[in-house]
Amino acid sequence: MSHPTHQRSRSRITLRQLEVFVAVARLGTVSAAARQLSLSQSATSQALADLERQLGVVVFERPGRRLSLNDTGHRLLPRAEQLLDELDDLVAAAVEPGDVLHGSLAISASATIGTYLLPPLAGEFGEWHPGVDLRLRLRNTGEVIAEVQRFDADLGLIEGRCHEPGLASEVWCEDHMVVVCAPGHPLVEKGRISDVDLAEQPWILRELGSGSREVLEAAVLPRVARLKVRMELGQHEAIKQAVAAGLGLGCLSRLSVRGELERGDLVELAHDLPLTRHFSLVWHPDRYRSPAWQAFKVFLVEHKDPVIHRR
Repeated sequence: MSHPTHQRSRSRITLRQLEVFVAVARLGTVSAAARQLSLSQSATSQALADLERQLGVVVFERPGRRLSLNDTGHRLLPRAEQLLDELDDLVAAAVEPGDVLHGSLAISASATIGTYLLPPLAGEFGEWHPGVDLRLRLRNTGEVIAEVQRFDADLGLIEGRCHEPGLASEVWCEDHMVVVCAPGHPLVEKGRISDVDLAEQPWILRELGSGSREVLEAAVLPRVARLKVRMELGQHEAIKQAVAAGLGLGCLSRLSVRGELERGDLVELAHDLPLTRHFSLVWHPDRYRSPAWQAFKVFLVEHKDPVIHRR
């Protein structure tokens, strides 16, 4: 049985109302959404009110000047974003050949991947598909997952596996981490790091929330009570410089220290720690996956090995 009243209400929902809903959800205020959409604040407020009236539900909590999505709003946001993305695809398809990919993708990657693996892959993909704009962002693993959850990233690339129940993920490739020290470090003659050394030596590590830090602690803390963390640094280059200066031991992806090991700027210490990890692709199952998204994901899977092996 049809419901005429509901059908008439649904037909009056406009593209502008959906754009306002998505902009307010992303930016948190009507004024910010109005600036992004080049609308007056009153027109933006009216479009949002009209949308809620047409839907017959409230989609935002309004505790103050900022607006926060309620449960209904969170449920409707990915569908609204999908409708807008599909409309963009429809418009683009009308003016471009069917085999030309287009659009933009927000890609968030953790430090090792974003620094050593993703740039050459993104460059090669861009040569094949110049109509796709890849916006790459460097984050730690926790931040990548948060951005995917908030729909701020179309695809995330993280160190380790994703355990968030609301996200979809798959293992992408394998990575090997190494323990390194300065060439003049006392452990160089010994050549191997023991459990006593793990506990007594100072460490130069990434910040909490990084995939590298989590892998090292998961391998070490069952064997020693705690690590002596001398410095926490957010960049691989800073860690390598501090370790080379003799300030402590470091644990980094072999991808990031291959050059330093070959030149003798750093020395790898043998160990029996389980420091092999996986890199994973992460996405939100409710976010629209455009043809460009699907092509980029397939490209990453098919082209990972050549890049890893030539690093």
